[in-house]
Parts: sequence; structure tokens; C-alpha cells
Amino acid sequence: MLPYAIVFFIVALLAALFGFGGIAAGAAGIAKILFVLFIVLSLISFVVGLWQRKGS
Repeated sequence: MLPYAIVFFIVALLAALFGFGGIAAGAAGIAKILFVLFIVLSLISFVVGLWQRKGS
């Protein structure tokens, strides 16, 4: 998921560079959502891993 966020961020930068404001804003929005989703899922995975290790 993080690679998708990075790709959308690069697309947003390139679109902004060439003057496509709407496309840049859309790609940046998608990149932000994917990055936050990646962080949340990573934290959940970390907590579940710690919880399972304690139980064994």
C-alpha cells in the first residue's frame, strides 16, 4: 500500500509541475488517504503481533 501512496504522490508532483491543478489535487488526496491507511494498518498489525506474542 505504501508504494501506491508514493506513486500517487509522484503523479501529483508531476501534474502540479506541468500545471494540471485538478489532477494534482486528486492524486495528492489519494496519496494522503493511502498513506494514512498504511500507517493505521501497520499499527494494528504491530499491536496484534505483540498481543499474540504475549499470549504464547
